[in-house]
Amino acid sequence: MDSKENQKQKPIFYHEQSPQQIKQTQCHNKHSQKKQAMAETSTSSNCNGSSPLTQIAQDHLFSILLLLPVDSILSFAMTCKKFRALTASDTLWEYICQRDWGPRSVEALKASNSNQQFPWMRIYKQVSGVDSVYCHRLCADPDAELVFPTPRASHSLNFVSDCLVLFGGGCEGGRHLDDTWVAYMGNDFQRLLKWQRINSGSPSGRFGHTCSVIDDCLVLFGGINDNGSRQNDTWVGQVACHETLGITLSWRLLVVGDIAPPQRGAHAACCIEGRKMVIHGGIGLFGVRLSDTWVLELSENFRTGTWCEIVTQPSPAARSGHTLTCLGGTRTVLFGGRGLGYDVLHDLWLLDICEGQPQWLQVLYELQNIPGGVSLPRVGHSATLILGGCLLICGGEDSYRHRKNDFWVLDITAVPSITVQPTMLNSMQSFAKMWKRFKTKGHIPNCRSFHRACADQSGRCLFMFGGMVDGLLQPADPAGLRFDGELLLVDLVLQL
Repeated sequence: MDSKENQKQKPIFYHEQSPQQIKQTQCHNKHSQKKQAMAETSTSSNCNGSSPLTQIAQDHLFSILLLLPVDSILSFAMTCKKFRALTASDTLWEYICQRDWGPRSVEALKASNSNQQFPWMRIYKQVSGVDSVYCHRLCADPDAELVFPTPRASHSLNFVSDCLVLFGGGCEGGRHLDDTWVAYMGNDFQRLLKWQRINSGSPSGRFGHTCSVIDDCLVLFGGINDNGSRQNDTWVGQVACHETLGITLSWRLLVVGDIAPPQRGAHAACCIEGRKMVIHGGIGLFGVRLSDTWVLELSENFRTGTWCEIVTQPSPAARSGHTLTCLGGTRTVLFGGRGLGYDVLHDLWLLDICEGQPQWLQVLYELQNIPGGVSLPRVGHSATLILGGCLLICGGEDSYRHRKNDFWVLDITAVPSITVQPTMLNSMQSFAKMWKRFKTKGHIPNCRSFHRACADQSGRCLFMFGGMVDGLLQPADPAGLRFDGELLLVDLVLQL
């Protein structure tokens, strides 16, 4: 009975072996074990001393790895257990985050969660795969005085010294504004606003100006007043927080000498490293659209500055209502706007202002190759550098003045190589990586154009204020327009 049970329990692949077959099997097993042992010994020795790589100190190895793209670092991790453990360390991935996002973003993230140890490898993966934003409508602090900036468009909005700073813009009736507002948005900010109006010798009223952050200062240029006069003056603003006085902001006119860009408004500007600001295009005298590029270099004390025009061919065509955004260092990216024929554009240009001859490079792409790409051409949008080194493009309007409330991400690092002019993307994979439309969760913002947006120090949170929005009558008709006074907080959806 037991014998039959044992026979029933034998697996189906079991068969009896002759003594000769058993001996051959034993020899084969010994040979396989020997080969496996040799492989393990080889792998172990490569990780334990025989490979020159294992003799390199960990901090030096980190320095080498930081020269590699992330894909290569992950491939290196697969060579053996020691390197896999090394490339999974939070220390290395914090360095990688600093390299790819900038040290300011990393330090701001750490400051926002001072009691938490960040899993940097997981955070990097989340940021690389983020596909949605969550919008909140910010409310006024019920304990504060009920004072707000009036609805407006074509103003400036900046994040500096943990504060939002809003200046100027245009409002109902085509009138300009000359007011300056600040709101503290530091670490204890609980999505409750307390706006404070500043009276400190502000620049004259205007709209369509630009205002860029350089270090802890604001640099304002140009604009148009309600008489239609264009400006070409440059102002520097300094924000300070006092225990007794609260938040103060002082403006002063920058001394720039005899050389300056022609008067304009509706141009684009951004700061780059080395206390420099770049401007391009805009609407000049007699309503002529401009195509020139200028660089302002400020002195160490921000008292004086020197303007210099960059003349290079090819270069972006004349336009207004476009954006110019710094990607880090001296690299900037220009997108969209309205051209000479009033057509709304979608072209993409890169400018690197480093030592030597600056040069504009165009990145060519086909709208039909991008899912939903037909909606990309726009003017009066915002384009802000966010966490991860990408641009978040919000809103704007098309050539029929249809306003938008969509969010697109432009990842310029997806361009394989930008060394010749022009660079043409010819693969669907490159298009899919370069442009991506984000999903919107939470409060759905109104369709708007000529609003303004800025990011906090980390680049994870975006603040968006004002703009022209569709009214209750006919959205595309001027009589159906209205100005918006809503402040939105737009968060990247991450699980930190």
